[in-house]
Amino acid sequence: MHGGAITMASQFNDLGWAPELILTTDMMDLSTFLAMTRSKTHNIPTAIYFHENQITYPWSPNDRDINCNRDSHYGFINFTSALAADQVFFNSQFHMDSFLNALPIFLRQFPDYQETDSINNIQKKSRVLHLGMDLRQFDAHSIDNNGKPLILWNHRWEYDKNPNDFFKALEEIKKSSYDFNLAVLGENFSQNPDIFHKASESFANQIVQWGYSKSFKDYAQWVWKADILPVTSNQEFFGVSVMEAIYCNTWPILPNKLTYPELIPHDSHQEYLYNNHQDLCDKIMWAIDNIQSVKNSKPKLIAEPFDWKTMAPIYDKELSRIIT
Repeated sequence: MHGGAITMASQFNDLGWAPELILTTDMMDLSTFLAMTRSKTHNIPTAIYFHENQITYPWSPNDRDINCNRDSHYGFINFTSALAADQVFFNSQFHMDSFLNALPIFLRQFPDYQETDSINNIQKKSRVLHLGMDLRQFDAHSIDNNGKPLILWNHRWEYDKNPNDFFKALEEIKKSSYDFNLAVLGENFSQNPDIFHKASESFANQIVQWGYSKSFKDYAQWVWKADILPVTSNQEFFGVSVMEAIYCNTWPILPNKLTYPELIPHDSHQEYLYNNHQDLCDKIMWAIDNIQSVKNSKPKLIAEPFDWKTMAPIYDKELSRIIT
């Protein structure tokens, strides 16, 4: 977020052609990019797509940026980039609302010229544009699981995904004599919550896969084989890995908050959304008890609308609107 705009501006200035539209993500400092390319971009419309934002994203208490008092700067880059763009897209309604509602509090921390009136300018040009995904690439790797109920974790091994509550629920279910297998996928960075090391020992008899899949085929097959997807995230602006698992007919058990109530059809909320820890455990146990019904279910229908086959025309329409 610090240097990317400078590098991209240099590369852009070397181009021999001018695009009809510049579309960037929230990780770009758009105001710096436009300042460094103003001779070429002054008449080119720009749009920014927020996959996440640095104002409402939950910080780990151990994050070095908090200790160095750098945590406000990234949020300010998001703010000025949204101001500079002609159009602002968010990957979910929850994300757009949380960002816009957090801006007044964020700006009031500064001593003067807080510019809270500028939030209205951002709001007027903000729209929800759900994420498009290449879900059909999973079709070629479909495989059945004929063994024990397989519970899946397919997220990053990080603080905001709340692995503590995930493994706490599984520990309680294991103590209740429920039998299951466990596949823990996802990127494992150099620093990750201690709970993963503890869980690798306490669930040694249940684990059938532990760690990052080196190939897409391997990852896709594990997701297809999975039966149950309990999710305990503290933050989710869309949920790519969740939608991937749902597309592969994994039964989702999701918190009744964040973006999930928006993405799950209302008539399926009772089935797939939980309200508290006990509700989470109850839904996991129900899924194990009724594993054949779970295996025969087709939650894939929930995820299909986010495949590019459906989303591409929507994106074309939205981006064409900006140009014209």
